[in-house]
Amino acid sequence: MAATAEAEPPIEGAAPPCPDVEVVFARGTFEPPGVGFVGQAFVDALRGKLADKSVDVYAVNYPASLDFQRAADGIVDASRKIEQTAATCPSTKTVIGGFSQGAAVAAYLTADSVPANFVLPDGITGPMPDDVAKHVTAVTLFGKPSNGFINTVQSTAPPINIGHLYTDKTVDLCIETDPVCSPTGGDGASHNLYATNGMVQQAADYVAARVLPQSR
Repeated sequence: MAATAEAEPPIEGAAPPCPDVEVVFARGTFEPPGVGFVGQAFVDALRGKLADKSVDVYAVNYPASLDFQRAADGIVDASRKIEQTAATCPSTKTVIGGFSQGAAVAAYLTADSVPANFVLPDGITGPMPDDVAKHVTAVTLFGKPSNGFINTVQSTAPPINIGHLYTDKTVDLCIETDPVCSPTGGDGASHNLYATNGMVQQAADYVAARVLPQSR
C-alpha cells in the first residue's frame, strides 16, 4: 500500500497565487477611490467573458481631482504595480485601463519617450522598461482626453502618445459627441455614457480575444 502524507497547512503570510489576468484601472475625476463606475462595468463584463480565468483588479491610487498635476501620482502608483506584477507573476496577463483623467494616466504609462525639455514629476524617471510591455496584454481607454482638452486644463502637460510597444494592443474608445475626447464633441453629458452605451462590452470583447488564444 502506498504511503500517504497529510496535507500541510498553508503558510501564514504566504503570497496569494498569481491571477490569470490583472486589471490595473484608473478612475475618472471626482470618482471615489476604487475603479469607478466605468471601471467596474468593464471588469464585470470582462469577468463574464473569462469565466474560467481568475481576474484580479487593482485600483490606481491617485487623487482624481482637478489638480491635474497629481495625475502623476497615478502614473507612479500604476507603473510600480505593473512592474511588480511582471516581476513576481510573469505569467499573469496585465490589462491597463482608465476612464477620463484615468485614461490619460493609463495612456501616459505606455509612453516610450519623454518630450525634449520636459521636466519629469517626482517619482517618475522615464518610461516603463521595454521588457514590461510583453506582460501587458491590452490597454483599454475610455474617454481619453484629447491633447487639446489636456492643454486647456493643464498647459504644461506633455501630449498623450501611445508608445510603439503598446499601439497594437490598445483600444481607444471615444463617443463622438464627448467634448473631453473628441475635438468636435459638444455634449458634455455623453462623457458619462461609457458604462451603458456598449463600449465596456466592446472593450471586454477586445481584451478577451487577446487573453484566450494565448492561454489555450
